[in-house]
Amino acid sequence: MVYADLHVHTTNSDGTLTVDEVPSAARDAGVSAVAVTDHDRLHPDLDAPVAERDGVEVVHGIELRVDAGDQRVDLLGYGVRRTDALVAECERIQRDRRERGRRIIENVEAELGVGLPLEPREGLGRPHIARAVVDHADTDYEAMDGVFADLIADDGPCFVARDVPDFETGVDLLADACGLVGLAHPLRYDDPESALALCADLDAVEAHYPYDRPVGRDPDDADGDGAALVAAAIETHDLLATGGTDAHERTLGTAGLDRDQYDAVRQHLPTE
Repeated sequence: MVYADLHVHTTNSDGTLTVDEVPSAARDAGVSAVAVTDHDRLHPDLDAPVAERDGVEVVHGIELRVDAGDQRVDLLGYGVRRTDALVAECERIQRDRRERGRRIIENVEAELGVGLPLEPREGLGRPHIARAVVDHADTDYEAMDGVFADLIADDGPCFVARDVPDFETGVDLLADACGLVGLAHPLRYDDPESALALCADLDAVEAHYPYDRPVGRDPDDADGDGAALVAAAIETHDLLATGGTDAHERTLGTAGLDRDQYDAVRQHLPTE
C-alpha cells in the first residue's frame, strides 16, 4: 500500500493536475502524503515546505536537471524553503526553457508541416509539445511515445538541449533550500552505475517508481539487477529511500513509500 507518493508534477511544469486537484487525486489513490516536484520550478501556491491541504500532507519539492559531466541527471529536493539563489537559478532556467521550447516547436512544425497551438512559456516541457502533436488533426501520431521516439528525444531531429547547472551547483542550491536532496529514477539513465555513484554527495535516492530498468533495456536482459544496484548504493552511502509515481497525468499512487518509509523521510523535512 502506497502511503506517500513523493514524485508528482502539476500544471506548473508538465503535469496535468493543478495543485488544487492533487489532494483529491491522492485520496482517490488512497495516498496520504504527496510531494509536488515540478521540473526546475518552485510552485507559487506552496508557501511552506510541508503543509496539509484538504486532508493530504503536501511536500513542496522540486526536480532539478543537472549536468554530471558524462550524462545529465535529475535531482529531487524535498521540503523547499525558498532561497534567493534557488529562485534566481529557477528563473534563469525558465528563461532558457522558453527559448528552447520556441525552437523545438519551430523544429517540429517544420518537420511535420503543421502549426501547433503552443506558445513558449515558463514550465513548458517536451510532454506539452508531444501532446499537441498527438492532438493535432493533421498528424498520424496516436501516442506521445511515438512523438518522442521520432522527433524530440535527446537524439531526435527536433531536439534542442537545455542550459542546466552542473551537478555541484545543483546540489549546493538544493542543499541550502531543502531538507533532503536525492537522485531521481537512477535506472533511467544511460549509465545507472555512474549516476548512483553521485549519491555519495546526496541524502537519498529513488528506490520505488514505475520503471525499474534502464531505458531501452529489455526487462529480461541478464546484464544486472537494477534493484540490487540501488540497494547497494543505499547501503554504501547510507541513503534514505524515496519513491513516487513520477506522475505527469492524473493517477497517483502507482509507486511510492509505505508509512514507515515516509516517516523516516518526514523527520528530515522542515515545516516552516
